[in-house]
Order: sequence, then C-alpha cells, then structure tokens
Amino acid sequence: MSQTTKRLDAISWDEYFMGVAMLSALRSKDPNTQVGACIVSSDNKILSMGYNGFPLGCSDDEYPWNREGEDNKYFYSTHSELNAILNYRGGSLEGAKIYVTLFPCNECAKAIIQSGIKEIIYDDDKYKHTQTVIASKRMLKSAGVKTRRYRRTGRNVEVHM
Repeated sequence: MSQTTKRLDAISWDEYFMGVAMLSALRSKDPNTQVGACIVSSDNKILSMGYNGFPLGCSDDEYPWNREGEDNKYFYSTHSELNAILNYRGGSLEGAKIYVTLFPCNECAKAIIQSGIKEIIYDDDKYKHTQTVIASKRMLKSAGVKTRRYRRTGRNVEVHM
C-alpha cells in the first residue's frame, strides 16, 4: 500500500501574488513600460488587479503612446496601482497589501495611503533616483505604509497535470 504525501515545493504567497501582478502587466498595451498590481487582503485573498493603460472608453488606438511631445501618454494613462484601487468594488481596502511590479510614483502613493493599504511589495525600483519616487517614499514612510522588495527565487515554476 503506497502513502501519498503533500507537495513540498508549492510556491509562496509572495511568489503567487507577484506572479498575478506580473501576469496583469502583460495586459498593458504600453510599448515601453508594462506594470501590474495585485491587491490582497490580510488573509491572502485577491481583492483586485490592475495594469497601466488608458481609462475605459479611451481607445488604445486613438490616444498617443509616445513618452514626449505636446500630446503624450502621461496625460491619459492610469497607473496599475490606481487602476487596481479603482477596480475594487468590495468596500474598504484598509489593512490590505499591494504587490506591484514597479515601485509606485508619488501620485499612486497618495492613492495607496488614502485607500488604507498598509504594505507594498514591489519587484523593481528602477526610478528610485527620480523626484516622484523620492516623494513617494517620503509620504509612504510618514503614513506608516511598509515597503519591501520582492525576493525572486529564480526557480522555474511548472504545473504538473
């Protein structure tokens, strides 16, 4: 008689939720930067997801994707964190965590703070020397929002069926 035991190599909650954020980023049509976010309750339930893009009803084909010039994407696009917050329809986000593929800018930090999210787990901090991220970190620290960098394991994840 053989005995069955549980798998010991299941992915961690951090790997799972950052994976969802990374998968969400793949929905972005932005040709330069794709960012995803996943908001999670304190008991590890996914509450909302988002990615950077244009608001509902604003066609991806009719608005500019260029980064510079008089008419550029920054006038129209919504960041993944704000999209995830606005997509949530379940009430309060008080005490939630947000997994995001890129450290939030100052505008998203304001929305995160105001929504009651208490922790940010981020993958990349490539804009850490910019004024927007410096301001973001200052506000998050003042508001008591914890931030920590996601630690990549480097392992390949495979599903056995």
